[in-house]
Amino acid sequence: MTQPEQSPLGKASSYADRYDASLLFPIARQPKRDEIGITRSPVFFGADLWTVFELSWLNPRGKPQVALAHITVPCESTHIIESKSFKLYLNSFNNTTFADAAAVQARLRADISAAVWQGGPVMTSVGVRLLAPDVFDQEPVHELDGLSLDRLDIECSRYTPAPELLTAAFDEQPVSEVLVSNLLKSNCLVTGQPDWGSVQIRYSGPQIDQASLLQYIVSFRNHNEFHEQCVERIFMDIWTRCRPVKLVVYARYTRRGGVDINPFRTSHPLPVPANVRTARQ
Repeated sequence: MTQPEQSPLGKASSYADRYDASLLFPIARQPKRDEIGITRSPVFFGADLWTVFELSWLNPRGKPQVALAHITVPCESTHIIESKSFKLYLNSFNNTTFADAAAVQARLRADISAAVWQGGPVMTSVGVRLLAPDVFDQEPVHELDGLSLDRLDIECSRYTPAPELLTAAFDEQPVSEVLVSNLLKSNCLVTGQPDWGSVQIRYSGPQIDQASLLQYIVSFRNHNEFHEQCVERIFMDIWTRCRPVKLVVYARYTRRGGVDINPFRTSHPLPVPANVRTARQ
């Protein structure tokens, strides 16, 4: 089994500039899911939305081409891809010739799909969309919609995940709310480098105490875990302790090394949101 500490994270790396799919380093989702009580099929649907800002290759005449890429990895996949290995893989396109953008798109889809299913049958292919420079100006910037939890003047003293902070009004009428915070921060599981994010929580059910929810979000501040794992932990803590009828957790993390990762988890089938960056991304 591939382990995070065996990945390129935190190690000096040479940057290959010729195509090499073997640079992708898959990490199994299940061990971290076991920690949060997901021992069989997850209770959620969703995907991880990746934005690639540094993608380049050569056309048949040797002229460099550039594009943005939106990549959608289904959360049902057995593995995630460690982000530094993904950047090394993308760099391997730099001096590689492709017939056209469609060939690059097909190569990305095939390689990433194979990596996240790690030798098993590809149950759902990874989505890949390339954006050429002539549409860069059409890329929107929009903050997550919802009522800001950050308006609350609260005292914070917990900086590792504290699900016991979460409370809900089980003896009152249920509500439907969309709540957001820009105060999500966690750290890389291997290097400890900070990961900054915003989170949107959409739910129906017993009303969640907003102050305690914000304190809970802040409690991730010194926690070491990958983005996808943090969002699944948040989802499961709210799901089990606040018992909503419906729940959606969506986080957008700031980019590092030209890539951002934005996990989306929902208790019920929903379309994956459009991959629209926030101002900090």
